[in-house]
Amino acid sequence: MIKQCSLLVFLLCLLQLRAAAQSSVEDTIIQLMDQYRAIGLSVVAVKDNRIIYNRSFGYKNREDKTLIQNTDIFRIASISKSFTATSLMQLVEKGTISLDDEVSKLIGFTINNPKYPDVPITLRMLLSHTSSLNDQNGYFNLDVVNPEKNPNWANCYNNYKPGTGYEYCNLNFNLAGSILEKQSGERFDQYVKQHILVPLHLYGGYDVDSLDRNRLVTLYEYNDSLKTFNSAPEAYTSPKARLAHYIRGYSAPVFSPTGGMKIAGLDLAKYMMMHMNYGTGNGVTIISAQSSRTMQTPLSDKEHYGLALWVTDSLINGERMVGHTGDAYGLFSSLFFQPEKKFGFVVITNGCIPQYKNSTIALLYDVINSLYQKLIQ
Repeated sequence: MIKQCSLLVFLLCLLQLRAAAQSSVEDTIIQLMDQYRAIGLSVVAVKDNRIIYNRSFGYKNREDKTLIQNTDIFRIASISKSFTATSLMQLVEKGTISLDDEVSKLIGFTINNPKYPDVPITLRMLLSHTSSLNDQNGYFNLDVVNPEKNPNWANCYNNYKPGTGYEYCNLNFNLAGSILEKQSGERFDQYVKQHILVPLHLYGGYDVDSLDRNRLVTLYEYNDSLKTFNSAPEAYTSPKARLAHYIRGYSAPVFSPTGGMKIAGLDLAKYMMMHMNYGTGNGVTIISAQSSRTMQTPLSDKEHYGLALWVTDSLINGERMVGHTGDAYGLFSSLFFQPEKKFGFVVITNGCIPQYKNSTIALLYDVINSLYQKLIQ
């Protein structure tokens, strides 16, 4: 009886400590939101392979004062790239393609740096931003880099040899998304849904028309000159008009493989846990451990970028974190995890003052470090 009472007292004390820690976290988050004028925020923390914290703060829509709920959906910007890379790793595992296949052969038109015509550009280079491609001509359709469509196609290439330099480039991943279509035979958005989202029991997608628009979080861009925020409805533009002339294997940029995923913070954290566990989540294997480790292995010495995943020790002191950030239409997102220690964070804001700390949006940096110090350590 005494032992049972002692255990009960211990458990009650533990619950009180956890509640106090979460209350302290929320006080800090509210202060940080005020400091950076954040409109809304979605926060998820994972520890020991369990979601231990999931809260939403602020406004989903500032005009009508609707509050963000945990099930509300954000366009997460460049974190989307990892969904594209993960999908392609599935095709690699099937033997359909290889990371070292030439992009020209995979896509069906010439992708070749005219300054280095004898050096093939490979899929691995696309996914690691080492292809020598740039976004000078834009990236919203593949005509910009297709020699048969654009007389200025050569502007899409930098002056260094493919595979030897790094430049972050959205065109890389819109090409990669079209390769996924051409080699799988499935439309980009539908492939990701059927082969990643459905097996993991996640709600989201690249086609905004397939989602409940009532769950979409309004994004707000900050005007530094006027010190004001303006809504960005174009973040959720319907692809319907462009689908009439859609060419599978070429038109994937309609869905923005580089930045178009829409998903709630909680479901994004569940996706993160799959990568944290080297390809397995919800009891199913999405990609092999070998493929997952390949994605998490840096290919650029200075930038420490792998295949759609970035490795950094500058986010949390003393911790080697793996993940990605996103930045578009006023939204800032971050997904980072520690694969050996099994903890991680998803933090998304639909608008804030864009100040930076260690190459990360300051609001997200400070929130992540607060979560780490109060809930993980």
